[in-house]
Amino acid sequence: MRYSLLDRSRTREGRPEAAALRDSVERAVAAEPLGYHRFWVAEHHGVPGIASGSPPVLLAAIGQRTERIRLGSGGVMLPNHRPLVVAEQFLMLEALAPGRVDLGIGRSLGFTAPVREALGRARITADEFAEEVARVRAHLEGEAPVTARPAGGPPPPIHLLATGSGLRTAAGLGLAVVIGGPVLLGEDIGERIAAYRREFRPHAGSVPHVMLSMDLLVADTDAEARELALPEVWAMVRSRETGAFPPLESPARIRERALGSRERDRLEAGLDASWAGSASTLRPRLERLVETTGADEILASGATFDRSALADSDARVAALLG
Repeated sequence: MRYSLLDRSRTREGRPEAAALRDSVERAVAAEPLGYHRFWVAEHHGVPGIASGSPPVLLAAIGQRTERIRLGSGGVMLPNHRPLVVAEQFLMLEALAPGRVDLGIGRSLGFTAPVREALGRARITADEFAEEVARVRAHLEGEAPVTARPAGGPPPPIHLLATGSGLRTAAGLGLAVVIGGPVLLGEDIGERIAAYRREFRPHAGSVPHVMLSMDLLVADTDAEARELALPEVWAMVRSRETGAFPPLESPARIRERALGSRERDRLEAGLDASWAGSASTLRPRLERLVETTGADEILASGATFDRSALADSDARVAALLG
């Protein structure tokens, strides 16, 4: 089982937003000797809690500080870009870090209506998305009318961030998939992935590849891990209440808040659903999920306020999955 990390460049209360980008670079440097296969970064626009709006720029910085770990996007949100530009960016990354670059592509249009308006696109159908993914691949492979440069090297592999229609798109195009979020807890997850494999149409020798993404946090005890998960879960609760995804707060600060009954219920429900626990608690849960899905890889995407505790969790995740 391969294991990888997705880092969202989470901002933290009391620290400059720019520090989150330096934290991402340092996390990648620490992940390499732990045996992580990939280190991916995110694309979010206009989100107070996330500093990363340009995966290629951040990946170039990480590539300069690492030697072996694969670098990728989880993901580039294709509706925000032209296919040629995406191909050029990732061909440049591949030239700078040969054999180490992945292109993860998603379909998100932006966190809020003002962000979507600023990005200039309000909607995209499944068919339009599939067509644009195919155009990116054509540029990467040198098969498009306009040649993306630098040309002549191997194209970075494409991974599609997918659930419903995205799984069908990935199968039809012969692409690897990344699946995360509430869909992992659905009773039909095994069915969905079986359909992806059944309907997979190989492209240039490609084979089905399933990566499961989850906010995985590991500590000595379940209670300690639950405390690590608290800042991220609280941010999700706040986003539902206010419409804005905030920086991470310390567990102590969160515990001091006078929460309403709805906030408390949502917070507890989020913690109960989180992939946070001791190794002995998480191991059988992960084994059941991998057995159900036949997953090829786990993409851990946990975050917490305390950066030292996060580094310790990353080491424990590597020990658990390695």
